[in-house]
This record gives sequence, C-alpha cells and structure tokens, in this order.
Amino acid sequence: MENLERVLSEHPFFAGLQPEYIKLLVGCASNVAFKPGEFILREGEPAESFYLIRHGKVMIETFVAGKGSIMIRTREAGEILGWSWLVPPYKWHFDARALEVTRAIALDGKCLRGKCDEDYRLGYEIMKRFNAIIAERLEATRLQLMDIYGDHV
Repeated sequence: MENLERVLSEHPFFAGLQPEYIKLLVGCASNVAFKPGEFILREGEPAESFYLIRHGKVMIETFVAGKGSIMIRTREAGEILGWSWLVPPYKWHFDARALEVTRAIALDGKCLRGKCDEDYRLGYEIMKRFNAIIAERLEATRLQLMDIYGDHV
C-alpha cells in the first residue's frame, strides 16, 4: 500500500504545507478508483469528500432540461475535484464522472472540517488553497460566459 503521507505531500494542492499538517490529513484520506463512466459526484447529493486526482480524467457536467447533460469542464491528474464539502449545506452542484480509469485520494470533508476547527492555522492554510481554486474557477466561468454571450457579459 502506498504511503498516503508521501502522496499527499507530493500533490500540487498541498505543495509547501507543513509536514505536521500532512500527517494530520492522512487520517482523513483514502485511496479511491473509478471506472470509465462511473459517477463520482451527483448533483444534489451530500458533498462529503473532495478528491486529489492522481491519474485519469474526470468530466464535470450538469443537466439542462431539453438538452440533457452538458460538459462544463474536465479535471486531470494534479487537480482537485470538489469544494462543496466546504460550504454549507454541503451538497454537490454538478455531476462528475470518470472518462477513463481514474485514481484519486479522497479526503473526508467532515474529518477535515473537524481538524481545521481544532487548528485554525491548518484551517487558514486549507482555505487559502481552496480560495485560489474557487477564484480560478470563477474566472474560467466568466471567460466561458464571454465566449457564449460575447459583449453582453
């Protein structure tokens, strides 16, 4: 079995995180794998984890009445999948499914929120990292909307 401490410390999301925090996070982490076509997240279901993608490709999609499922974006190795575990009411806003065999580290949201509540410095580090991801994704959405609607955005 791979050393989760090493895997977490080598993932870009946790780059530079203090070793003692990595050791705390191991208690919230587990290896997971998904087959092609397998759903990882389902819109409206409880958001209980987030995923550090190690290998593979994941499609994030949403259902649009009259059009069916529409791809929003993809996530690949080195990226994060999911931040709804961080924001009440902790529900997924999109579906996500593996496009190919995908290996990831799942981090339990409740466990991680508890550790962040116990150690505010850890919580601040996690929030800084997720805030950067959220800001990047909002900017990507803005650019996507500009492509669709042109000057009207």
